[in-house]
Amino acid sequence: MKLHIANGRLVDPAHKVDAQRDVFIEDDKIVALGQTPAGFTADRTIDAAGLVVCPGLVDLSARLREPGFEYRATLESEMQAAMAGGITSLACPPDTDPVLDEPGLVEMLCYRARNLNCAHVYPVGALTFGLKGERITEMAELVEAGCVAFGQANEAVLNTQVLMRAMQYAATFGFRVWMQPMDPYLSRGNAHDGEVAARLGLTGIPVEAETIALHRQLTLARSTGVKLHITRLSSAAGLELIRRARAEGLDVTCDVAAHHLHLCDVDIGFFNPLHHVVPPLRSQRDREALREGLARGDIDAVCSDHTPVDDDEKQAPFAEAAAGATGLELLLPLALKWGGEMKLPLLDTLARVTSDAARIMGITKAGHLGVGARADVCVFDPETYRRVSRDTLKSQGKNTPFLGIELPGVVRHTLVEGRVMYEGR
Repeated sequence: MKLHIANGRLVDPAHKVDAQRDVFIEDDKIVALGQTPAGFTADRTIDAAGLVVCPGLVDLSARLREPGFEYRATLESEMQAAMAGGITSLACPPDTDPVLDEPGLVEMLCYRARNLNCAHVYPVGALTFGLKGERITEMAELVEAGCVAFGQANEAVLNTQVLMRAMQYAATFGFRVWMQPMDPYLSRGNAHDGEVAARLGLTGIPVEAETIALHRQLTLARSTGVKLHITRLSSAAGLELIRRARAEGLDVTCDVAAHHLHLCDVDIGFFNPLHHVVPPLRSQRDREALREGLARGDIDAVCSDHTPVDDDEKQAPFAEAAAGATGLELLLPLALKWGGEMKLPLLDTLARVTSDAARIMGITKAGHLGVGARADVCVFDPETYRRVSRDTLKSQGKNTPFLGIELPGVVRHTLVEGRVMYEGR
């Protein structure tokens, strides 16, 4: 199959390209940019006039809910959501049921994903068996099965010696460790510990829940030399710790969930359970620090933190509602909204959801559109706005705090390995 994407604005952050340039694809590879290669006759031409052509998005955190939570979402539904969002590569946390702590489970998930011929799925393996923080998993075997990193999702490792040994093991083999900075005792709440939580009578989660856990993780990373990635940073204080660690030369990266760039604890309103997420929406000051930190490059990437939840679990009092927000289809629009408000070049905005995210994941085949690269492509209209509604979302989970909001950036085509997997209006 030969494809010609014509008349589009090619934006490729990895190669610092932002120019009108045609893209020529043969089978699963990009064979030329700009000029038509000799002897190339397209089987299909996509007219991208007025549209942006960029690498397929790379999402660092998307819960696909399989195995074990199919009543919340299925692999099929979430793969369709990824295609509608222009996401062609994604990492899924290990907190499935059963947990991704055995090679057979990882292989099964990868096999199921491959058979759907949609987004490339990169599992994050469990750091400890059952995410219980007691015994280290067989990381080498999990890597062979397809894992790109190891983490605990939202579960902490209470035993510091176990965490240190796990980091030492990972560092020995060059494996990446992804950690959520969240003290298990201080995080026993449901909203940011501030005036809003106090007024609503909600149990507060202080910023110290993040900073104390982060101090511990950074200290162990410093002593073990592990490649540490901090997932879903939520506070200005946490960001300052990352900044200081980097100034010391520590090899640490971090990301932020897309909803934390636009929302804060005030948006909870009158107990709106759609705003119940983990980590919690923090203060306006924290939100602004995250936005500016991402623009400066102190925060490396944006993830969707896609967490589809069953309607019955969300339609409950705020403190009792299941935490999480669906986000696969909103990653691009929310990134574009942030970039526009920060007055950033489109090249820098898209880098946070393409090349920078691919670098953190350690995958070289994704996040760029150079000649010879895998033809994972997103074609979107940056000027068109679309209102988020339950009807427009492909994901089985309709739980997003952005329902009813108009957001920029409508995906027109998503290509995976040269195949057109999604065509939108």
